[in-house]
Amino acid sequence: MKKIMIINGPNLNFLGIREKDVYGNDDYESICSYIKEKFSDKKVRIDILQSNSEGKLIDFLQSAYFRNFDGIVINPGAYTHYSYAILDAIKSISIPTVEVHLSNIHEREDFRKISVIASACIAQIYGKGKDGYVEAVELLIKDEN
Repeated sequence: MKKIMIINGPNLNFLGIREKDVYGNDDYESICSYIKEKFSDKKVRIDILQSNSEGKLIDFLQSAYFRNFDGIVINPGAYTHYSYAILDAIKSISIPTVEVHLSNIHEREDFRKISVIASACIAQIYGKGKDGYVEAVELLIKDEN
């Protein structure tokens, strides 16, 4: 059984409340349930975590290393664009990591088009809403399907 950790960054707990025209109407809990349901019949364990704190996101990444997770899906929120600490944490754990964004970051403000963590990830998925998470997990477990 593969173990996948999904890490969500700042303000994602406000999905369904914030900028519905950008992020949609689904709230955070319904998105988490949706992801878990998609893999309920597969041999995969999915842990979903969220924090508004950069340090806590790094703690999650490091715990994935110590708990022998097979893959990570991360939506670092705004930290995507400037957190070299998260970049370093991803590089240090050597676990395949996929960067996910609900919205199409390349069709938004210029600063959102820049990801400082992309170079440490095996893929970047954006603009697919909650299905982007599903695609990321499928990528990480592809030899288990």
